[in-house]
Amino acid sequence: MPKHLTAAQLSRFRSEGYVFPLRAMSPGRAAECRARIEAYEAQAGHDANRTLKIKGDLAFPWLMKLGRNPRILDAVEDVIGPNILLFGASIFAKDGRDPRYVSWHQDSVCFGLAPHEEVTAWVAFTDSTMEKGCLKVMPRTPLAPDMRHVETYAEDNMLARGQSIEALDENRAVFMELAAGEFSLHHERTAHASGPNRGADRRIGFAFFHIPTYVRSTISRRRATLVRGRDDDGYWDADHVPHFDLDPQSMEQLSAAWGEYKDGETRPAADMAEE
Repeated sequence: MPKHLTAAQLSRFRSEGYVFPLRAMSPGRAAECRARIEAYEAQAGHDANRTLKIKGDLAFPWLMKLGRNPRILDAVEDVIGPNILLFGASIFAKDGRDPRYVSWHQDSVCFGLAPHEEVTAWVAFTDSTMEKGCLKVMPRTPLAPDMRHVETYAEDNMLARGQSIEALDENRAVFMELAAGEFSLHHERTAHASGPNRGADRRIGFAFFHIPTYVRSTISRRRATLVRGRDDDGYWDADHVPHFDLDPQSMEQLSAAWGEYKDGETRPAADMAEE
């Protein structure tokens, strides 16, 4: 029996590649998460999108704790089984009246994983609505091979290289609106995107990337955190989990992982369009 998802929700994930909305925490707890992100931005003097990427969970113990949230892991376990690694997490924060967007893409072309069984839990720290540029998905795309992507490096694209799938039928898109404290799940081959924030308030969410322990890195030996069950496969080294906020050892790993991603080391060339 599923631990969190209903039978209908589990069926939808397997056939369509996504499920929402699910509850991770109270709206009040989500507001605390937002306040902590904004306190970090005030201290750092820059937008959190500049730094809390790919391994953003390593910046703060409270983010690592959220990565172990039982409600989230129960839903993830329903999809990929009981032995779960958290191999990364990224913030996606848009200001009010923000032109930034995320183009249509599949995480499977840049995560460097095999087999393709990663599941992302996108956790809303604020309300995420169509007006505010919520996550949107293209149903059934995990059932097909990876799509061809073009690297656009567009100015307002929040992806590191502006990777984009062209010629998708936008009329088929499903907008995954979430209230603060809710989360969604989507498969790494689910094509997804988000539009600009046309609302007055910020839209902040954190995406946590989960894999079963038998999934391997295709580019090099990397690090992850066991968040549930056992790792009898041994394909991943342990993350430098932070002992306190901005732990230098953890931040060094975070910075290196984000740099590799931006520089294209996780890019499988065969899956990208000719340049």
